[in-house]
Amino acid sequence: MSNNMAKIAEARKAVEQLKMEVNISRMKVSAVVSDILTFCQSHSISDPLVSPVPSAENPFRDKRLVCIVL
Repeated sequence: MSNNMAKIAEARKAVEQLKMEVNISRMKVSAVVSDILTFCQSHSISDPLVSPVPSAENPFRDKRLVCIVL
């Protein structure tokens, strides 16, 4: 008896999940990829990985000008 009740509860959960998924708006992968490309291209000017930071503005630049050889 409890086995049947567990199966019924599991089926109800599956039905509720499917009801929630019906209302989800899906996008095609090609549309998402084109949106990502547009975003990346429009923000590439401020991206330090695409356009390097000038050495005068780089906070991580080594301040020493002398090379130390051990």
